Amino acid sequence: MNNQPVSAFMPSKLFGLLFLVLCSLLLTQQSVANNENYSHQPPVRLTESSITKINLHDWMFIQTQKNISNLAELEQQAPTTWRKITREDTELIGVKDMWLSFSIFSPIDYQTRIIALDNPLIDNITLYHKVNGELVSTAYMGDALTFNNRPLQSNTFLFPFELQPGETHQFLLKIDTLGSTNLPLILWSPNDLTQEIETKNLSYGLQIGLLVAIGTFSLFIALTSGSFSFSYYSGYVLSLALLVATIHGVSFRYLWSEWPQVQNTIVPFLIPIILGFNLMFTEKVLLLKYHNLQMLKVCRLLAAIAFLLAIILPFIDYSIAIYVLLFFVALVCIILSFITIAQAWAGQRNARLYGLGRVILLASCIISCLMYLGLFDIGMAVQTPLMIGISIEVITMAAVLTIRYNDERKSKLDIQQQALEQAERLRQNREESFKAETEANELLEQMVQERTLELEVTLRELNEVNQKLTEQNTIDSLTGVKNRSVFDRRLIAEGRISRRQQTPMALLMLDIDKFKSINDRYGHLAGDHTLQIIAHTLSEHVKRPTDLVSRFGGEEFAIILPNTDGDGAMLVAETIRNAIEVLAIKWDSHDIPLTISIGISVAIIDSDDHPTILLDQADKALYQAKRGGRNRVRLHSVASEES
Repeated sequence: MNNQPVSAFMPSKLFGLLFLVLCSLLLTQQSVANNENYSHQPPVRLTESSITKINLHDWMFIQTQKNISNLAELEQQAPTTWRKITREDTELIGVKDMWLSFSIFSPIDYQTRIIALDNPLIDNITLYHKVNGELVSTAYMGDALTFNNRPLQSNTFLFPFELQPGETHQFLLKIDTLGSTNLPLILWSPNDLTQEIETKNLSYGLQIGLLVAIGTFSLFIALTSGSFSFSYYSGYVLSLALLVATIHGVSFRYLWSEWPQVQNTIVPFLIPIILGFNLMFTEKVLLLKYHNLQMLKVCRLLAAIAFLLAIILPFIDYSIAIYVLLFFVALVCIILSFITIAQAWAGQRNARLYGLGRVILLASCIISCLMYLGLFDIGMAVQTPLMIGISIEVITMAAVLTIRYNDERKSKLDIQQQALEQAERLRQNREESFKAETEANELLEQMVQERTLELEVTLRELNEVNQKLTEQNTIDSLTGVKNRSVFDRRLIAEGRISRRQQTPMALLMLDIDKFKSINDRYGHLAGDHTLQIIAHTLSEHVKRPTDLVSRFGGEEFAIILPNTDGDGAMLVAETIRNAIEVLAIKWDSHDIPLTISIGISVAIIDSDDHPTILLDQADKALYQAKRGGRNRVRLHSVASEES
């Protein structure tokens, strides 16, 4: 009875032991195999028959040791410190001293190949090229360096090399970047890479050109019509075009190739700017001011935050800025989608089409964010879903803007039509009123005509009298120049202008030398004749409309020269003095010799009393000219006054 259970148990126990031993052997072999993968990096084997586009991800190894800053330290590491690269390694944000390695072997053929790294936003790439274990070249690339540092002038990072039969080429890459570590390394043949680059450049050019064309067209409409909607839409699309060009490496190549610092700050600056313009455009196109004030406040608050982030984010850590932007972009897209859906539900016609573009952009934004964070993969570039969503949204925005513009145009036409109808009714009413007024006016015209004739005669007489009184009040009756009262008023007015404009004003006081002797010798009529000739001469030599010649009193004249400095006043005074000195004045066949003395004062008026002081200074300068021998010009100065 007991032997049977023991004999039945022994095979099962033995089977269990064999199973444990087999599992141990398999685990040991698997461990050895893994160690062999770490210590041995199989190369890409190339022949003439190899495909012309090879994704190098399956042949790439990553160094597990951190803080290796140069090639010498790297070569000291054990082979077991390398492992195959995983997808998680290329989905990080911000790395320093990341080392990658892959090898390429050509057994029998001469070949030319190009390594392409299609991520234009990597900051620094140092590529070490070894042939059969010997370092032959080192290349430095990245958007933290000037564009001319690249081995080939391209938006993406390209490294060409030639393979000889039997050569093994090893490539070591040191990656330092603040952004995404997305590393799409492709091995190309030159011909196929050229075709691929041409195709990509064509697609990039079409997308960027479309955005620039739409944005520029909207800008012109905004400038001509003064529309805020078109202004915000233009700012949104043009900023978006610059961002797309930056993501594809086009901006760095053609706009700021010598300023890599711009490349490192432009993305955190542009994205908030784009969101700010988008929010303001949404506010205008959905007419939130008239439909929902709470949503209007939310849009304006988010727009203010967006523009504030545009100022702050370029100056903080890039990895932090990226996460802030991802959160803010998602928040804005969700809120705008909610606002659009709510307005569409409320019956706004524009909100329906606008909401379609908004939902598509939100979905594409979420997909790109998930791909960027490594949580989602659909087998395309990270930016592709976002670029598709942006293009669709821009087109739907343009359609909404066009529909709204058309609605506004129809509304204006309706208003114009109503205005025309109302104007026609007013015209008819006016015609009827005009007929009634005409009948009444005909009765009054006869009476008015008689009174009008009487009034015209009276007004003509009053006008003539008024003109005579005006001339008597402003013109000196003897000399024909302005009288003293005009001079006094003009002096105050020009003084205020000089004070306000801080410009110099010159004042000339003129006196006829020995005028009393002329009266005594030739008579007062000869003196009056002399005064008239001098006044006429002064008027001829003072030609500016703002200058004023006036009779100050007796044989004295005064001239005001606004905006004139001392040199200019001296020049005018000497010209007048010379002109009068050479005058040939005759009276009863007698020659009357005539000279004048002139005193000048010049200043920038600084108070209401200053013009009077300036007049007193000119009078003192005239006195000095008289005392100095007559027939001369003197400019007032403090020193001359003291002497």
